[in-house]
Amino acid sequence: MLEVGIHMHDSTGDLFYRDTWVEVDLDAIEANVRQLKKLLPSNVQVMAVVKANGYGHGAVQVAEAAMEAGADMLGVALLDEALALRKAGIVAPILVLGYVRPENADLAAENNIAVTVFQREWLEKAAAATKSQQKITCHIKIDTGMGRLGIRTAEEGKALVNLLKKYPFFEVQGIFTHFATADELNTSYQENQQKLFAAAVAEIERLLEKEIPVKHCSNSAAALRFSDQYYNLIRFGISMYGLSPSREIKPLLPFPLQEAFSLHSKITRVKQMPEGAGISYGATYKTSEEEWIGTIPIGYADGWIRANSGGEVLVKGKKATIVGRICMDQLMITLPEKVDVGTVVTLIGKQGSVRISMDDVAARLNTINYEIPCTITARVPRVYRKNGKVIDCENNVFPS
Repeated sequence: MLEVGIHMHDSTGDLFYRDTWVEVDLDAIEANVRQLKKLLPSNVQVMAVVKANGYGHGAVQVAEAAMEAGADMLGVALLDEALALRKAGIVAPILVLGYVRPENADLAAENNIAVTVFQREWLEKAAAATKSQQKITCHIKIDTGMGRLGIRTAEEGKALVNLLKKYPFFEVQGIFTHFATADELNTSYQENQQKLFAAAVAEIERLLEKEIPVKHCSNSAAALRFSDQYYNLIRFGISMYGLSPSREIKPLLPFPLQEAFSLHSKITRVKQMPEGAGISYGATYKTSEEEWIGTIPIGYADGWIRANSGGEVLVKGKKATIVGRICMDQLMITLPEKVDVGTVVTLIGKQGSVRISMDDVAARLNTINYEIPCTITARVPRVYRKNGKVIDCENNVFPS
């Protein structure tokens, strides 16, 4: 395990000065992509979805690892995210899966970024705002049952196609939909969505009078479960990070996923508290006897929210319980014995043979695993490992 702290200085020259950090295993990212590539026919490409700063892992570093492992393009939610990747020097094809302001379509085109088209009004505004009438690459979004963005009716589709023909500087590169229930055991809703999408593709292509080159509907769950729905591109999101799309389908996955994200800290204070001593705000926890209490410098401002109070962490390969309310910057744990200040604490990850997984934390908080890494805030440094070595460190509080 990486030992870090105020003296930590990795090979890139970046520094951080606190004893709480995330480790991202880029080997795990690459392994998950390579395993998926083995599963897919050779004509099916992979979009690595790196929105939300790579689901909290780090968009640039994950994008580079995914592309090295064989991903063909990148997906983000925002134009800002796509531009950040371009600024970092990434030249791979990028699709913004969410809404882009129509007046910013030109900016996307200037940076070779594809946008999502989903309604006639957007096209009209984008066309009016386009100054150079340069080629704007787009993917048409079909709403087959998610209820977010997308064309829902034949009339909407026809109106959209008429405008695409009117404004030939819009180049239709792709067409896609998003499944709402592909991570559930009951597949009836998802099967209906697939039928609606197939019909929409056929109709849009008929109206355009040409084939759309790229077709995609499979997210991680569908890609790992339904080989008859690959079309020629799948979107690899949550499972690229080593997480199952849901607990229900975890036993059905075709290969074991490697979790890439772990969260660590160090004990900053150890004290023996007498019986009846109150711990943290509100003194909601009182010691039932003499107890060793350890203080850890992580709190809800880091995304380790107060609902984690009462949860467990790992110390010396054993579980220890968080006691009292989690503070903004610190929390306390009860220890079976005195340990040294500076002892590593793992909140997500493995020590010895004991692991606290992302799913364990999600279950504790009654949420999904997606949410956990996304909520670990930018003030927690990200340390990147590859081939067992630290290759990068991102510190957004005190950047180099």
